[in-house]
Amino acid sequence: MKKGVLWRVILIAITVVLSIVFFLPNLPLFQGLPDWWKKNMPAKGIVLGLDLQGGLHLVFEVEGDKAVDIATERIASSLGGLLERKKIQATVKKEGASIVVTPATMDVRKAIEETYPSLTLAESGAALHYGLSAAEQKRIKDTATDQVLEIIRNRIDQFGVAEPTIHRQAENEIVVQLPGVRDPKRAVDIIGRTAQLEFKIVNDEAPVAAELPASILPGEEQTLIDRFQGKIPEDSEILFQRVTNPETGLVTKHPILLKKQTLLTGDLLTEAKVNIDQRFSEPYVGITFDSAGAKIFEDITGANVKKRLAIILDGNVYSAPVIQERISGGDAQITGSFTMEEARDLAIVLRAGALPAPLKTLQNVTVGPSLGRDSIDAGKLAGIVGTILVVVFMIVYYKLSGVIADFALLLNIILLLGAMASLNATLTLPGIAGIILTIGMAVDSNVLMFERMREELRSGKTPKAAVDGGYKKAFWTIFDSHVTTLLTAAVLFQFGTGPIKGFAVTLMLGVTINLFTALIGTKTVFDVMHSKGEVKGLSI
Repeated sequence: MKKGVLWRVILIAITVVLSIVFFLPNLPLFQGLPDWWKKNMPAKGIVLGLDLQGGLHLVFEVEGDKAVDIATERIASSLGGLLERKKIQATVKKEGASIVVTPATMDVRKAIEETYPSLTLAESGAALHYGLSAAEQKRIKDTATDQVLEIIRNRIDQFGVAEPTIHRQAENEIVVQLPGVRDPKRAVDIIGRTAQLEFKIVNDEAPVAAELPASILPGEEQTLIDRFQGKIPEDSEILFQRVTNPETGLVTKHPILLKKQTLLTGDLLTEAKVNIDQRFSEPYVGITFDSAGAKIFEDITGANVKKRLAIILDGNVYSAPVIQERISGGDAQITGSFTMEEARDLAIVLRAGALPAPLKTLQNVTVGPSLGRDSIDAGKLAGIVGTILVVVFMIVYYKLSGVIADFALLLNIILLLGAMASLNATLTLPGIAGIILTIGMAVDSNVLMFERMREELRSGKTPKAAVDGGYKKAFWTIFDSHVTTLLTAAVLFQFGTGPIKGFAVTLMLGVTINLFTALIGTKTVFDVMHSKGEVKGLSI
């Protein structure tokens, strides 16, 4: 055997062995392998997509108007600080989408417009009415959607879902597909929670605080707020702490009067983890601030000793402990009669960060695994029937050369599955369609070469010369058709989403492998046959 042919045989053998090794985790045989193999060799294989193993399909709408509202409120708060630093006497209030500043003097106007050029003056009279320009509002909405996309991705990564699909569908819509998720309610709760963490001082000094009832039933919150509306100080608000009776399971709401001013937010968090309280054996979430957050937290606790500091998440009070002393180091605790799972989920959303705007669930579809199992079974049946028909046809029509083509077909399937397993690719129904299309192209390539060989034989050439001539004439036809298909698949992958990408991945891998098996695999078999001596006839 010539050295070049031997190297090709070795190359084919190595690719086959590697493909089998990578694909082993998808076979029942893998469970019976020794532990050292599972630890040191590939253990993931091909992942089944949402349409094959079931799971959760979600479509969220990012409420961009709320993001603009939050940004406006933040600017209004900053404006107050700016005017105070410049020692300008003025009042800043947010009214709807506008920031209202009084008095409307030139000093105030100059200070605002120099620092916040993105604000547009909508009305000027006794007061200045500022608002965000349309371009700035659009930028805030776009940025909010991008931020939400990244935060959802971080939360899902920590939730532990393999191969999630997360992409932006429209200007303010995000599609999330979670294959294999069996607890959709928990997943939706983790993804959709805003997780806006705030620290505010409890206003126990106001007379109305003593008049508030100890607890109310869920659903009575707004009635209570309306009842005390005229008595609540302008700088305060009523929020509620959810309390569950451990013995009866009865849920009540505990109203708390708080200062409106947010002293610290979760933006400065560096860590959030679940710990167990040594006294009550209950889980709580321990949080740690960065250096800036630690300094602010120390100042807050130092200035408010013997007062209560409320820890608020998404407008709900989780705890409001009394500050006993200045707390340095930047560590705090969020307690709230959590279960271990609730504490773990809270730590996940705090670590991933707060959403810049709330999410509205547009679609929440749970795909059952039975549908995927039916699809897999139907795909297997179609693949087996199609393969048998192709194998039989090639043998009947091309005889021994047909057997060689069938070898190339088998090689193609093994290498394709191995390549997908090595990339831990997700197999979907469109992906199965891509594999079947690739098999068709593999057969087509062999037909092209075999017909050229027949032409060479009819012209009187020897079998070896006919094989060489057939490959030479068919090479560029096969190469061109595969390259154009590869380019098409690359475009689909670049601009497609979800299932289209799955189809593009299998098609790109299949086309590339098909070039290898058609032009190198089958040619190597013919060369091995001719290396053993003069072949008098070619069975084709």
